[in-house]
Amino acid sequence: METNLVLEGFKFMGLGMATVLLFLVVMILCMNIMSYIVHKFFPEPQPNLDPAVSTQKDNKKIIAAITAAISHHRQG
Repeated sequence: METNLVLEGFKFMGLGMATVLLFLVVMILCMNIMSYIVHKFFPEPQPNLDPAVSTQKDNKKIIAAITAAISHHRQG
């Protein structure tokens, strides 16, 4: 009884690759379903509709940080 080891190796390689591919497809489907459920029950908060207000707040924080850095540099 003669067995072709190369052919058997290719069979096992194909079986292993098919198993990994099937696992990855199932994992991606489960992750997409989970993402859909999470976004459905926990939606992201909507940003502020007035961009001028948030820009002014951000600018004030930046100016305060720059001022603090300059005064710290001058002291030390």
